[in-house]
Order: sequence, then C-alpha cells, then structure tokens
Amino acid sequence: MARVVVIGGGFGGMAAAARLAKLGHEVTLLERSARLGGALTTLEVDGFAWDAGPSSTLLPAVVRDLFRKSGRPLEREVDLQPLDPVREHRFADGSSVRLPGGSRAAQLAAFEQLGPGLGQQWVDHVASYGDTWELLRKEWFERPFDDDVAPRELIALLDRRESLHKRLRRTFRDERLRLVAGHRLVMDGHALRDVPVLAGVDVYLEQRFGAWTVPGGIAALGAAMADRLTLRGVTVLTSTDATDLVVREGRVAAVRTRQDGVRAEVDADHAVVAIDPRRLPALAPYVRRTTPAMPPAVSHVGLDGDVPDLPHEVVLHGDPLLVVRTGGRAPAGGAAWTVLARGTVTEDVLTWLARHGLDVRGRVVARVDRSPDELVEAWGGSPHGMLWQGPRTARTRLGPRTPIAGVLAAGAHATTGSGLPFAGLSAALVADLVGRA
Repeated sequence: MARVVVIGGGFGGMAAAARLAKLGHEVTLLERSARLGGALTTLEVDGFAWDAGPSSTLLPAVVRDLFRKSGRPLEREVDLQPLDPVREHRFADGSSVRLPGGSRAAQLAAFEQLGPGLGQQWVDHVASYGDTWELLRKEWFERPFDDDVAPRELIALLDRRESLHKRLRRTFRDERLRLVAGHRLVMDGHALRDVPVLAGVDVYLEQRFGAWTVPGGIAALGAAMADRLTLRGVTVLTSTDATDLVVREGRVAAVRTRQDGVRAEVDADHAVVAIDPRRLPALAPYVRRTTPAMPPAVSHVGLDGDVPDLPHEVVLHGDPLLVVRTGGRAPAGGAAWTVLARGTVTEDVLTWLARHGLDVRGRVVARVDRSPDELVEAWGGSPHGMLWQGPRTARTRLGPRTPIAGVLAAGAHATTGSGLPFAGLSAALVADLVGRA
C-alpha cells in the first residue's frame, strides 16, 4: 500500500483519488478551498442556482467508467441525460443553426438549411477526425505518452505545423461553419492560430456521442464524487493549501501544507498534482514557458416573468462572443441564465444580449458577475488548463508523468482536451501508472 497525496479537489483530483483508493492505496486529498468540486459547484442567490463551471460534458463513457471502477455505477448516483439540441448557433447575418448531437444525418440536415452543400461540407470535416480520435484515444488519452515507443503516426500528429485556423480556412469557405467548428476553443481562451489541428476533435465527439448534462445542475456530479471519496475512505483535508513538494534524492517524500497559518508536511510515496503546476515551486521551472487559458467573464442572472424560450445553450457569434446557458434552477415563474463573454466587452453584457434580440434587462431580480481573475482565485486555477501557444505545443503540458520521480499530474492542466472527460482520462492514466497496492 502506497501513501498517495492528491493535490486539488476539482474533478480531476477527485477522480484520481477515488481510483487510487479503490486500488488499495492510502489516499489523502488536499483542497485549498472550504469545499470540494472546483468548478463543479453551484452558486445560489435568492432562490436561484447556477452551475459555477461547465454545464455539460462529452464522452459519458469516461464518467461511467470512473464510477464503475470506484464503486456503484453512475446510473445509481447521477442522472446523466443527453442534450438535444447540443446548442444553437446564431450569426451576425441573422441566420442560425441548431446543432444536434449523436447523429451524422441530423447534423447534415441542420447545416444544409444554412445553404446548399454546407451540410455535406460539415459532415465531411467531422468525419476527417475519425482516425485522429482513434489514434489519440488509444495512444495519447488512454496510454501514458513515451517518445521512445509512441507510434510514428502519433509523433507526426503532435509535430504537425498546421494550425486549426489554417485547416478551417482551407476546409470551409462559409465563415459560419468555421465559427461553429472553432467556437469551443475560442470560448476557452485560445487563439485558433495557436491551436493544433488535433484539438478540433471535439466536433467529432459531439456528433458521435452527443453532449450530456445533469438535470438541475452538473454540480450534482461533483457532489456524487465527494460522496465516492467518503465511501472509498479517502482522507479529505479542505481549507488546506499545498505550498510545495518535498523532494529527497530526486523523489517526492512529502507535500508541504498550510492550514490557518499552520505549516505541516504530509508524507507521500506518490503525489498527484491536479492543480496548475506553476503553483508548486518544485514543478514551476518545468512549465515556466506555459500560460493558463483564462476563463471567460461570467454573469449569472435570475429572471422573473416571461423570457425567451431557449435551448440549453445558445452561442451568439461576434465580438464579444457570447454564450447563454439556461439550465439553472429558479423559483416558480422564473429562469436562471448564465452568460459567458469572451472578447471586447465595452458595455454591460445584458446590453449586448439585447442587441441580439434577447432583451431581459427588465426581468432581472438577481445577478452575480464574476471576472476571469475572480474565477481563477475562487477555483485555485483555470479549469481550461494551459493555453495553446502554437500548433506543436501539446507536449509542453506535464502529465501524467513529471520529471520528479513519484510525482504525477492529472486534471485540466495535464491534458490536451477540454472539459471533464479529458480530466477524467488523465486521472485514469495516473491510476494505471501507480497500479494496485
């Protein structure tokens, strides 16, 4: 039995802790805030409740595998339901498309309504990622990367100089299709000129597997994970900041902590870093050239009375790029929206919404605005991980291995995918490397 210290109580950290405890290890999880969940938490004001972080997830099989291999199956803990449509995209020329998930034929029909031939262009682009996903899944997301044994196809993919921006410009003449294909990465804070082609695989995952959410708020997934840690006997220390790693003879020996001004050390045979590694002096030199991808500005609004009937998510393309999420909880007769803004925001975000025909300014009865800096401070880092800084920067991230023996990395900063499933896959890699007790 190894003593494993997991640093960070977000989804990636909790997933790693649950898996490692199920494998028979003595696991301690350290979380700097007063509660677990990271971005998987709920914000509640005056009877309204909003997901503080993501409101949907891809690849439900990843979450199901996590629950199955750490205890009771997901279906007995959380009601994960598919979204249909995944989202609606609205463009500056007044056109729009509702994007179905889990169906090539449905997406073909949806994009064909934008113009003749556009549906075929879209599904051909999505299909081009089929082999890419299978290669990444088998050799990158589900197997620890090793330069010496990685297949040549993977090395070639990681070393490609082509950016996603260039690929989309070459593939689509219609700007609207380019906007749809790249919007998730742009909203995560990336410039498409710096993003590798492989990062565009999300469109394939949405078409094949759909997008999923939890009715009433995806924060329920975080609560279920916290319960799973209790079931597996994980020692959870909240309000405990990990300040550095103790390294002796080249291997981790303990994790330094601070709680209410009191400093201590937690002995460790392995340390799993599920936070921004730049926060730990022992790891910071290895990622000094990286930058976090900052979250967008967020406005949570509680509305009363008649409001527009919208799908779960609406993307309003332009500058700023706006995303409206409608899945929050509200008192009877009300609605809870979350508005994300990325780009040049020179006026109140609700004024920008009104310009898009969604004028709810007279319906607001509760509101919470959070800047990117406030979100990072609250969560202890960015849930979007590291910023893409060029098409060939996939290997700048630490994970799952690090240069320090016994130190592994999981979570958003240790993976090249966006969102919960990729953080979950990174946790599975960590568990595989540590192995059974």
